[in-house]
Amino acid sequence: MSKKKKRAKSHKKNEITKGIFTVLEKEPSKSFNYKQVASKLELIDTESRNLLIRRLGELKNAKRILENSRGKYQAITNGNYYQGKVDITARGNAYVVVDELENDVFVPYNRINRAFHGDIVEVDIFNKKSNKKPEGEIKKILERKKKRFVGIVDLQKTFAFIRPTDIRMYTDIFVPQENIGKAKNGEKVLVEIIEWPDNTESPLGKIIEILGKPGEHHTEIHAILAEYGLPSEFPAEVENYANTLDTSIKQEEILKRKDLRELLTFTIDPKDAKDFDDALSFETLENGNFSIGIHIADVSHYLKPDTVLEEEAYERATSVYLVDRVVPMLPEVLSNNACSLRPHEDKYTFSAIFEMDDDCSIKNQWFGRTVINSNERFAYEEAQYILETGEKSIPESVSIRNKAYTVDEDTVYAINTLNRLAKKMRKKRMESGAISFDKVEVKFNLNSENEPQGVYFKEAKDSNKLIEEFMLLANRKVAEFIGKQKPIKTFVYRIHDQPDEEKLMALNSIIYRFGHKLNLKDKKAVSSSLNKLLEDVKGKKEQNLVDTLAIRSMSKAIYSTDNIGHYGLAFDFYSHFTSPIRRYPDVLVHRLLQHYLDGGQSPKKEIYEELCKHSSDMEGLAANAERDSIKYMQIKFMQEHKDQEFTGVISGVTEWGIYVEIIENKCEGMVRIRDIKDDYYTFDEREYAIIGERTHKKYQLGDMVRVMVKSTDLVKRHLDFSLLGKPEE
Repeated sequence: MSKKKKRAKSHKKNEITKGIFTVLEKEPSKSFNYKQVASKLELIDTESRNLLIRRLGELKNAKRILENSRGKYQAITNGNYYQGKVDITARGNAYVVVDELENDVFVPYNRINRAFHGDIVEVDIFNKKSNKKPEGEIKKILERKKKRFVGIVDLQKTFAFIRPTDIRMYTDIFVPQENIGKAKNGEKVLVEIIEWPDNTESPLGKIIEILGKPGEHHTEIHAILAEYGLPSEFPAEVENYANTLDTSIKQEEILKRKDLRELLTFTIDPKDAKDFDDALSFETLENGNFSIGIHIADVSHYLKPDTVLEEEAYERATSVYLVDRVVPMLPEVLSNNACSLRPHEDKYTFSAIFEMDDDCSIKNQWFGRTVINSNERFAYEEAQYILETGEKSIPESVSIRNKAYTVDEDTVYAINTLNRLAKKMRKKRMESGAISFDKVEVKFNLNSENEPQGVYFKEAKDSNKLIEEFMLLANRKVAEFIGKQKPIKTFVYRIHDQPDEEKLMALNSIIYRFGHKLNLKDKKAVSSSLNKLLEDVKGKKEQNLVDTLAIRSMSKAIYSTDNIGHYGLAFDFYSHFTSPIRRYPDVLVHRLLQHYLDGGQSPKKEIYEELCKHSSDMEGLAANAERDSIKYMQIKFMQEHKDQEFTGVISGVTEWGIYVEIIENKCEGMVRIRDIKDDYYTFDEREYAIIGERTHKKYQLGDMVRVMVKSTDLVKRHLDFSLLGKPEE
């Protein structure tokens, strides 16, 4: 072998060795097989992979890496060091959540060592061998969760401090004069941390966006989006790209699709919806069975890989539904126009069509690209009116067309038949172990200035459930169609793990106080027991509390290429196929489904797993932003009711106070222990209560209490109540 070849081989060996340590040390608590390491290092040729396998064996024999199970390798670290995620408390201490440890690691504030909430860190555990709960010190920050924070400007002569509004952010951010820009004292801004030098008390930052005056509606809504790193508008290049797309319906494209424009088709959506991404078609066949089509906007026809539009859709991954607006995943030209299945317009769709008998048994199914033309656009209220009355005349009071109108008999028959079938499918789902979470949604009546004029509750009725059942059917059958194929193909599933046993036991001890009980002895009976509980609390004062706690006891549904089924729906296979206008994973499902229908080979699983993880993460951020916007509007609403007495339910108990949810409007605020003057109260963790030392008076989770608004803070999103006592007092 020539010297040149030897040097090249030696260089490659060194590069692979360095790569192995980079992969293993980045996630020291995880182990990887050679295929996973090769994928991360993008080694695709046989020679490189063989060199990798050989090098892994050599490093293991030299005791430089661990082989903790056959063919799986892990970095060697100090035995007490673990990798985990930081959870900063309101008091400034932290817990590090480590996957492989039963208990979270407590870290006092003086040992956090500059880690922020959500960071991935290496933690050193002091008392590993004792029976006490683990306590430790953060040794290394492996990955910052975020570098941008919302805060208030404290302007000095030649510099500024930004005081973050997030109570879990324990330090101000120092901004030198050249990084202040046009920000004024007291304004709310978005600041980015540039560095945190060893010799400084505060990190150094730069103001990158001025959000406005604290407390103003525009400022606070944009602050919520900024806190979670969510965009408020599309970049100009993305808008320009979307606006140049040819969205006209072409005859040559129609010829490539199944033409369903003559079928009876309609949409049913919220009355204020602007994007209609699903439609139903209905036809009675000669054999007496029904042909039911679930037609979904073919977003993937317009959204192409390797474009700025694709990059933006991937980054956003989901639309965000705030209390006063929607922040869409796609620009309006697609979401509200080209992809929206508006009535009397030809539209490209991706369809799942089922032949179904009267017992809801599927006799035939078909998946593929189609073109449709929707006959009608209904609001849920209009469809509900048809279902409740059987009438085909929609009165002006219900109509979204600002006038009364008449629906043809075929459509009325279709809606009623679909509803009857949906009820049968729902019944079968429940009997199979599905859990019925019909949680009440809090909505606000807003005026033109976005001021809340009133609160109302949105509950799912038959028209909502009709649509839900057929969307579930399409999602399940698409996942089943791919998931049952051999060999196994890469696909994007929506998975939901079984509930955590400890959380269920905690839930049981709480609901016991309301006279309810879960059957936790038999695993098969848990879901039916949960359903009974959710049914029993309907309309009762504790409903919202129990619904919320039951949801919290569940695992979170996520996207994954590894299918474990969906516990909450009791499906062995489930995906998201029906909302590609607002969910990026649905676009991936469309692409993969078409790829396989065309006879394509299974793509790399690792690539899609990364896409799944990102989509799950962005979904979580969007949900947090949505919750914060509701909280903000609740506080705004309660500002106008300061002198009013309310009855509420204690929805949470902590060492610093009790949370109370008002029964009539679901607004939640806090009564601080220090503000209860009739006694000295202490927190009893086992009792979920605060108890007076002298009087032994007890305020316990689930108790009804009388409260009045003490203070409201729109900037920090705090709502504080004064406790007036219990209703009987």
